[in-house]
Amino acid sequence: MTGAGADSLSGGAADDGYPEIVVQRPAPGGGRGVTVGAVRLGLAHSDRDVIEFLRRAGLDDADQLVLGDSPVVQWRGGRAHEYGAA
Repeated sequence: MTGAGADSLSGGAADDGYPEIVVQRPAPGGGRGVTVGAVRLGLAHSDRDVIEFLRRAGLDDADQLVLGDSPVVQWRGGRAHEYGAA
């Protein structure tokens, strides 16, 4: 399933039918929390982790969303694709 198919995880959908996807600020010990809607998917230490979390959440195009720097993915509190300790 792609975009709109992940509505079961919604907690606010993006304008293009995707649920809100947020990669949180880097944690003090490294890694970044990943949420889709109101659901926390896990702590990512790489883009590969983010992609896997999103795939498990039902977003088949996760690699394009993350590696393609899609505006659907919100990178908060730090540069995109950086996972080191805050």
